[in-house]
Amino acid sequence: MLPTSIPDIQCQNLAHTILILKAMGINDLLNFDFMDPPPQQTMITALENLYALSALDDEGLLTRLGWKMADFPMDPKLSKMLIASVDLGCSEEVLTIVAMISGAKNVFYRPKDKQAQADAKKAKFHQPEGDYLTLLAVYEGWKNSKFSNPWCHKNYIQSRAMRRAQDVRKQLHAAKKDPQDGYKTLVKGTPVFIHPSSALFNRAPEWIIYHELVLTTKEYCRDVTAIEPKWLTEVAPTFFKVADAKTMSKRKQNERVQPLFDRFAKSENDWRISKVKRSTS
Repeated sequence: MLPTSIPDIQCQNLAHTILILKAMGINDLLNFDFMDPPPQQTMITALENLYALSALDDEGLLTRLGWKMADFPMDPKLSKMLIASVDLGCSEEVLTIVAMISGAKNVFYRPKDKQAQADAKKAKFHQPEGDYLTLLAVYEGWKNSKFSNPWCHKNYIQSRAMRRAQDVRKQLHAAKKDPQDGYKTLVKGTPVFIHPSSALFNRAPEWIIYHELVLTTKEYCRDVTAIEPKWLTEVAPTFFKVADAKTMSKRKQNERVQPLFDRFAKSENDWRISKVKRSTS
């Protein structure tokens, strides 16, 4: 038999697909007639992510926010960023950041014979807060050059990637620092490391958020931004709270944020994949 490629739906993040299906009124995902059914665990993970983003309620139905997020043809994490930015008064900046993440993969390039020069140019765009603001600085620099291709060439930036980001712009996840030079995700304690391409690679801030994890020689987080831990309790009180120091060990007393994730996910059934599963569980 000739080798065949694995269908995309069986290996990609299903969060946006599920968001669209639910917006179409398809809530019984277990019995939906997929041409190539995705693994159940992949579906559960996507539902967990949507619940964490407040796109789904306790019954697995779209919230008002979820309906808005379904209108955007992108990763739900990014669509929520856009929606939240309006209330925070930073929609123009976030719009640019989202466009860069969505449309401009691998913004910088490193010719083999000019790697040192390319790295020096890239370092000029690095922002102490992290990769999101670094991407914003790149776009703003390109904008100030009147979207010049020579400017891109001079700074070792992919002009095609920038054009894609510009087109996307027009159309329009926490971790804590680990003592061993890495980080651990708050919910599961998974060891992760800042990707070498990040503006924060040599800075190692105490707390970060990241857009995605990439597994190569290590599990790396990409598109990293430094944060204050109290921000987690302010923007996501459903999942994080300030811990009571009296109930914690001395080692933990300086890590005053606790995830509440397990309170909502005692088992995979708690994510309400479908009404059928809920009634038979």
